Amino acid sequence: MLDLLERHTQQDSESRAVWRLLFERQSRLVRDRACPEFLAGLSRLGLSPDAVPELERVSDQLERATGWRLAPVDGFLDDGTFFRHLAARRFPVTWWLRPRDKLDYLQEPDLFHDLFGHVPLLSHPVFADYMQAYGEGGLKAERLGALDMIARLYWYTVEFGLIDSGDGPRIHGAGILSSHGEVLYSLESAVPTRRPFDLKRILRTRYHIDRYQTTYFVISSFEQLMRATEPDFAPLYAELQGLEEFEP
Repeated sequence: MLDLLERHTQQDSESRAVWRLLFERQSRLVRDRACPEFLAGLSRLGLSPDAVPELERVSDQLERATGWRLAPVDGFLDDGTFFRHLAARRFPVTWWLRPRDKLDYLQEPDLFHDLFGHVPLLSHPVFADYMQAYGEGGLKAERLGALDMIARLYWYTVEFGLIDSGDGPRIHGAGILSSHGEVLYSLESAVPTRRPFDLKRILRTRYHIDRYQTTYFVISSFEQLMRATEPDFAPLYAELQGLEEFEP
């Protein structure tokens, strides 16, 4: 399937044009707003606007950096399959690229969201370990009936997380980094609440899937995120089960 994917993305002139448009405008926008670890990963993996990346090449570079590989998929995966991929240090990448008339909003991930938004941070050792641990934790949450809580952790960190740079928050969440509008909104709008990272609060907080977030959580470092989520979640699920949930 990987060979078919490479031929499709490299030969489709419209895909190349859309990739260039998305990459150039988004990389300009996040240059001073993304966390340094993301920007370093973007450079380390050689992602550029010149061509839709060859996934085999990116996968090889990622494996050399942190032992992760990319796994091309058609779209959304069921929870168990997704968690098993992460636990084995494989990141699912959707093969299709959004059309030109939907540059600014999609309800499901596409190639740009996955490659530009997610993959650069997987070259950072601590974040790479966090993602593997999340996959292992997700499999356990599935057995314990706590999928809603573990999904909120992913949402408020991996997808829509902020990190303290020492000079104000910066973005590390892929859902923000791949969104033209939410980059500015998440950092500069007076509308959303920006809270210090609070694991229990996150596990009890619902989220929006069809609009910008009204709450963001700010970690102090990836090391803090790793330390906070390393302990066994089973007692935490038991403690929080049945407690009132927070609105987004």
